[in-house]
Amino acid sequence: MSKVILYPDVQFEGEPSIEAAIAGTAYSLRVSRGGDLSSFSPEDFANAVALVCYHEIAITRELLNRLPNLKVVVRAGVGFDNIDIEAAGALGVAVCNTPDYGTTDVADHAIALTLALTRGVVRYNDLIRQDPSDGWNFRLGATVRRSSTLTFGIVGLGRIGTATALRAKALGMRVLFYDPGLSTGTELALGLERAKSLQDLLAVSDVLSLHTPLNDTTRGMISRDAFSQIKPGAFVINTARGGVLDLGALHEALRDQKISAAALDVAEIEPLPASHPLMADWLANQHDLRERLIFTPHAAFYSPSSLIDLRSKSAKTAVNYLRNGWSPDSVNDRLLNRSLAAPKLQEGKAV
Repeated sequence: MSKVILYPDVQFEGEPSIEAAIAGTAYSLRVSRGGDLSSFSPEDFANAVALVCYHEIAITRELLNRLPNLKVVVRAGVGFDNIDIEAAGALGVAVCNTPDYGTTDVADHAIALTLALTRGVVRYNDLIRQDPSDGWNFRLGATVRRSSTLTFGIVGLGRIGTATALRAKALGMRVLFYDPGLSTGTELALGLERAKSLQDLLAVSDVLSLHTPLNDTTRGMISRDAFSQIKPGAFVINTARGGVLDLGALHEALRDQKISAAALDVAEIEPLPASHPLMADWLANQHDLRERLIFTPHAAFYSPSSLIDLRSKSAKTAVNYLRNGWSPDSVNDRLLNRSLAAPKLQEGKAV
């Protein structure tokens, strides 16, 4: 049987040369874009032992049932909310992610969005482009703030949240985080402050930066209720998952001046349609939204270097799992009734 690795929604152009070099002759690659499964033959489905996906396809129970020999699903990325973890576990299929490929890139992007607002970068540029004479006026930077006067609040202190926190701290900001999943003392190790609750964090944060996965607990976490408790004039930055932030609630908070500004790299629907109320008002510059809202196209992870890392790391994760039957990046070992510990070593080999 020819062993196949499926790539249903690759995010790169050209041939999968990086992936092929890692797979070698042991595995055949089948590649498609946009989640198009029609290009895969029945033999591809039957012989697939691994599936590497990005974010444009949902890995459902129905799809998993079509892959009788599948051993592992690898998410080429950090979040895995597009994969049915429970269904995979029930079928004995491991799910892995690639948690370290874009940590610094996303952290840099979160800080860049923050500085774009607190230093008025986008606003100044637009004003000068519109009128080189009258736009040459520093007083028009309505959202400009001094970094050392700001409290930078982080929701979710994982790898990216931590990297972002250290960058904000280096800029002289007071850094506070909320993450109930972290053990006591994490704040001491990193020299940060810890909020006891999300409400406490919202009340004091001048900048609220989101770094949580999307799951049942975090979906819609930043809601109308959250905005009713947020510090007046705060900035909201989202480089995590669109579903963590209620865009309707954000729209209202911007419109009603509950917050000063926001910057979004992700949205509930991508791309966000021009007909969406928030996008429509931004395009029309209602409520001065062009001055107070920045969009980037789910680009926080991206750099030429990070894309190479993503491709190589996800391919290596798939191949290593197939060879060893284990991965440190498995996110559903508990559902597979497996220990999270690495395999024991015997005579220098994993067993």
